[in-house]
Amino acid sequence: MSLIQPLPSGPLDIVGDIHGEFEALVQLLSHLGYDDQGNHPEGRKLVFVGDFCDRGPDSPAVLELAQQWVQTGRALAVLGNHEINLLRDDAKDGSGWFFDARLARDQKKYAPFRRPTPQQRRDIVEFLSALPIGLERTDLRVIHAAWQNPQIDAVRHLPLGSVRDEYDKWEHLGQQQARESALEERMAKEMEHWAHSLESNEHQPPFLHAHAEFEANKQMVNPLKVLTSGVEQKGAIPFFAGGKWRFVSRVPWWDMYAESTPVVVGHYWRRLRAIDRTLVGKGDVDLFENTHPLSWHGARGNVFCVDFSAGGRWLERKSGGVVGHDFKLAALRWPERTLQFDDGHVQPTQGFGEVGG
Repeated sequence: MSLIQPLPSGPLDIVGDIHGEFEALVQLLSHLGYDDQGNHPEGRKLVFVGDFCDRGPDSPAVLELAQQWVQTGRALAVLGNHEINLLRDDAKDGSGWFFDARLARDQKKYAPFRRPTPQQRRDIVEFLSALPIGLERTDLRVIHAAWQNPQIDAVRHLPLGSVRDEYDKWEHLGQQQARESALEERMAKEMEHWAHSLESNEHQPPFLHAHAEFEANKQMVNPLKVLTSGVEQKGAIPFFAGGKWRFVSRVPWWDMYAESTPVVVGHYWRRLRAIDRTLVGKGDVDLFENTHPLSWHGARGNVFCVDFSAGGRWLERKSGGVVGHDFKLAALRWPERTLQFDDGHVQPTQGFGEVGG
């Protein structure tokens, strides 16, 4: 059983990044027409693009529902980078619901959030460990962040259940290359001249070239990291994202995607209207700044990001705003190519198949 699994035939509903927003998920599923067991009167199948957890108030409930529906054959899912962080015991910003190491630091931004019982923790790890990285059929591909054939080929022969071990092997390779090239030493010297933590948003560091080289090299040497968090290269200015200062830039890989098979992804925090992304910790360049929010994109107009930034709803709660006003959960209906939002609105997508979309 490969890490790249087949998509079933028939109509699909592809759900974007949920990030612990269980109420939004329930509302979306109701609008899509699914019952409590994941059945649809028209025989449609649900597909999750990953990033079930972190930041939102009820990641355990989201994962419990996904587990039930996937294991009963009602739905399919791929891993996102947040699930891989969980499997690797890599506590990141917003994961305090699961990791004690993040609990105190996540209180100010994300609390209150529900935490799992010991049995739920074991169930979550078991469920996520068995998920694939990508799904495909002749007319469609689904992956969390990037469909890149060299990286797809590198993981296609790997069996289900191997993600953590294989990911760690490539991470160790990146560390080894950094040691052998003296990159680690250069990074240490850079930090000798910077007294603050790179997790402190209050103190912007200078551009740290060795850190930038390390981030880019470590990203691109790991196929699983590319497929679940995207293509990156050395940047030009530091930016704060994911709870730390970073020195790489994301590459809109879809501008080089020349194949005819459409691809649906999540991960990239699309928006229906312009918002200040720095308010939700996204200080990097908005890859959709010049793309209509309902448009397909890429060299052939056949890539679609279905992540409409539900992971930012914590900000609306903290500011006293209307929850869901700016940050949506959506599903792309295939083959109709329409968007169903959790607030009930339905919108057609546009620009499918347009060259240079």
